[in-house]
Amino acid sequence: MTRTVVITGGGTGIGRAVAAAFASDGAAVVITGRRADVLDTAKAELGGDVRTVVCDSSDVEQVEALAASITGQVDVLVNNAGGNRDLERGQGGLGAAMPAAKPSSLHALAQAWRANLESNLISAVITTAALSERLATGGAVINIGSFAADRGAGSYGAAKAGMASWNIGLARELGARDITANVVVPGYIADTEFFRGRMSDEFHAARVAETMTKRAGCPDDIAGVVQFLASPAARQITGQVINVNGGALTTR
Repeated sequence: MTRTVVITGGGTGIGRAVAAAFASDGAAVVITGRRADVLDTAKAELGGDVRTVVCDSSDVEQVEALAASITGQVDVLVNNAGGNRDLERGQGGLGAAMPAAKPSSLHALAQAWRANLESNLISAVITTAALSERLATGGAVINIGSFAADRGAGSYGAAKAGMASWNIGLARELGARDITANVVVPGYIADTEFFRGRMSDEFHAARVAETMTKRAGCPDDIAGVVQFLASPAARQITGQVINVNGGALTTR
């Protein structure tokens, strides 16, 4: 039976790699994002059974419209939409080589924190809630976090840390319906739009040097782990944080 997979932020980077992996397996894939042209390009290049929905995952009305547009059950939900909104505004730092510009007022500080919380945490919460009744028995919710959660990375890191905490309760709630919920945590992934063209050669070299594998991660590294967590082989894995960072940060 064909599985239905919904991937937020599926037009580029990690989301697109995840979409490609599921599409190649014959799943019916729904990719969302804020830019129609980007989604259309991804659909044309991915091939297979791929449908696009323009949706800002932090906007309640748009998420409700997304849910209404999907018929039948959802077997896999991948909450990938997000990113560091400070970088979009040219405010975020990328380590010592690229220091952050601090917000100019308390109002600007609060606005910046809300933007990252809404984009990275609240977006996943409301999308999951909107599709919860559609999630199929034996299904999976996979949330894309970041190792920024363990690096003291301001509001972006805090939002991703919040995602890991929220996922524990989500896994408990969905587990009674035989649905798993996990967080996949990428390390440094070079080939995405995340850094908004602001990544220096010095920053790249420093991030690669932190790894044990001595290479930057790529979107396919994350897509493979997401596919596994959505497979029959992973049915007893839930409530977990899975790190994919080349050994830059380790667990015990």
